[in-house]
Amino acid sequence: MTINFDKQNGLVPVVVQDSVTQKVLMLGYMNQEAYEKTVQEKIITFFSRSKNRLWTKGETSGHFLHVNEIKIDCDQDTILIRATPDGPTCHTGADTCFNEENKQKGLFLNHLQSIIRQRKGTSPEESYTAKLFSRGINKIAQKVGEEAVEIVIEAKDDNLDLFKNEAADLLFHFLVLLEAKNVDLDEVVDVLQQRHAAKK
Repeated sequence: MTINFDKQNGLVPVVVQDSVTQKVLMLGYMNQEAYEKTVQEKIITFFSRSKNRLWTKGETSGHFLHVNEIKIDCDQDTILIRATPDGPTCHTGADTCFNEENKQKGLFLNHLQSIIRQRKGTSPEESYTAKLFSRGINKIAQKVGEEAVEIVIEAKDDNLDLFKNEAADLLFHFLVLLEAKNVDLDEVVDVLQQRHAAKK
């Protein structure tokens, strides 16, 4: 879609969202030059209305916003950018310009799922995940079973660090199994939500 920079005197609002946590980090404005620079460099550059010039976020602080995805709204006059921040986004030192903590770690599972999806079909020599996929569904399912047994064993002991590591292994291999079955994590969450709603 083409962005309509003519609607608002050459500027369009840009909502910046953390790719992993989905938190809104800030709102800025871009003209066409700032947008093209952002697309080319994969680092967000705004047009500063107060400085009347292009302004790359992080040019002073070093807290750049790295572009992961760009979306245009239905009216073609607002931009949504999903990005990875190098540090706090706000000039005050806060995580976001809305003074929110940028921590929703549960959503990292969705991010990890997308990485696992990218590894599917790549060369087994490139990553452990790709090697798992190359071994087929039976081996992947077997690995999930092994990790499940290991977490049960660790649950009976008092070493929380080992238990958490086994829990992480189980979650990771479960996500690989979901991808091998072409099932999105959100579909599993849908089932949980439906069960929850049915019990109300």
